[in-house]
Amino acid sequence: MQPLFSRLLRRSSLLRHHLLNPNPNPNLSHLHLLRSFSSSSVPDSNIRKYAGYFVLLLGCGAATYYSFPFPADAKHKRAQIFKYAPLPDDLHTVSNWSGTHEVATRVFLQPESIPDLEKLVKEANEKKQRIRPVGSGLSPNGIGLSRLGMVNLALMDKVLEVNKEAKTVRVQAGIRVSQLVDALKEHGLTLQNFASIREQQIGGIVQVGAHGTGAKLPPIDEQVISMKIVTPAKGTIEVSKEKNPELFYLARCGLGALGVVAEVSLQCVERHELVEHTFVSNADEIKKNHKKWLGENKHIKYLWIPYTDTVVVVKCNTFSKRKSPKLTSKYTKDEAIQHVRNLYQESLAKYRVQPAADEPNINELSFTELRDKLIALDPLNKDHVMKVNKAEAEYWKKSEGYRVGWSDEILGFDCGGQQWVSETCFPTGSLAKPNMKDLEYIEELMKLIEKEDVPAPAPIEQRWTARSKSPMSIASSPHEDDIFSWVGIIMYLPTMDVRQRKDITEEFFHYRHLTQSSLWDHYCAFEHWAKIEVPKDKEELAELQDRLRKRFPVDAFNKARKELDPNRILSNAKLDKLFPLLESPQ
Repeated sequence: MQPLFSRLLRRSSLLRHHLLNPNPNPNLSHLHLLRSFSSSSVPDSNIRKYAGYFVLLLGCGAATYYSFPFPADAKHKRAQIFKYAPLPDDLHTVSNWSGTHEVATRVFLQPESIPDLEKLVKEANEKKQRIRPVGSGLSPNGIGLSRLGMVNLALMDKVLEVNKEAKTVRVQAGIRVSQLVDALKEHGLTLQNFASIREQQIGGIVQVGAHGTGAKLPPIDEQVISMKIVTPAKGTIEVSKEKNPELFYLARCGLGALGVVAEVSLQCVERHELVEHTFVSNADEIKKNHKKWLGENKHIKYLWIPYTDTVVVVKCNTFSKRKSPKLTSKYTKDEAIQHVRNLYQESLAKYRVQPAADEPNINELSFTELRDKLIALDPLNKDHVMKVNKAEAEYWKKSEGYRVGWSDEILGFDCGGQQWVSETCFPTGSLAKPNMKDLEYIEELMKLIEKEDVPAPAPIEQRWTARSKSPMSIASSPHEDDIFSWVGIIMYLPTMDVRQRKDITEEFFHYRHLTQSSLWDHYCAFEHWAKIEVPKDKEELAELQDRLRKRFPVDAFNKARKELDPNRILSNAKLDKLFPLLESPQ
């Protein structure tokens, strides 16, 4: 049977060659085919049958190629069979906020209570079915995503208990930061610090070691005073400083790998207003005042604008009516943004771009929306990006001034649209004696950008925190007075054009690699857990694993993973590569 099949396969290939490459001399061609087929014992009827099958297959392939359904934004893509087939109804597609990571899975669980969650985790463990904990999906690196299965606590979003005297709150881990802040208002409480965005689930924001800014304020995991985690091997465990303290500190920033965080108790502070002062400075002035500013201000950050001498300084301190500043600004919001509008109009004419009919009026766009549209015109042209950066510097010069508001309103930051981001964290001395490595890092980074002609958009955001006692935190330290600087580089993805996004992605990873090779080891810098990307190259991956092992208690972390989740149902490919276990799961 096998020789017959091989002969038929050779003859069908010959027939296909004849159909696609007809010989100018039909007599010679037919004679060649007849001689070929006559040597076989296969009947003519079988030959005609298999030839018909082949032609039918060829026609189906052509029909698939030219008529397969494509999304509207795939105009630059070549047809790929099955690539854009409609997804089955039972598939759940989950992507992160920037659209840089996406998975489709048939397993997407949403329990409504701890008993529901316990049952799901137990069943998944018995089946060895992965159910990676995923929060709001805001992490730029998609750390919570897994195509094999996910569990999300969005339906477990209740405030369970508020202790006004002790200033503590106990919540289900699926509650979003914005929901919690609103619920705490009536009790006169709020959270100590905030990240730029308010839509993270509490479980997610503490597990990745997220942070705000303020050299006297630690990352957000330090606000956790106790947790309930549902583990595959040992059920529900309550951990705190008093109950299993070693596991408590390890699991506070546990990357979702030690158990599904179900409940969290947080230390709060009294609700308070802040006065925010935004002004433009330069590198020389910052060097003169940096140590003083870090110590004097409750919250502070710098926004560095590449290819300019502009640094935007944002200070926030508790508002006092006795020392109320003048809140008037020299320019109105409309006047501050007009320069950016003018550049956008000029750029449209230069690039001969006609705005879409349904595009909003230019006067209705915010600064970040205008910046996205400007960059989209030529995102990898360094000269164009420089013009956009200079327009941004002008915008901030005309936006100097003060504003007063509640802390949860003031500490937010409009990060712009979809983007790639790499944020590193590194030690920079103590609060009493800053070593100025943070400014040296930025100085070298700016020189690197200009030397390599990187089309680096603004801003490069620099923030500070105190240390964390969680050993898996990027800012972990045994020394109470230590401070850490966080520096984020970005490239925006201001378009849905597939080819353009691919080109921006490649340029961003080149930019990131330059910073890694030139700066990270020298400054002991490590990437934020929500932004770290796993290298595809095996040697680079091995180097990253070695770096992580030198900085973090990887053996203790993996030991806890084996004890609490022996089948690794809470893991995903990213964690398995960052923290490989010696033996495979059963």
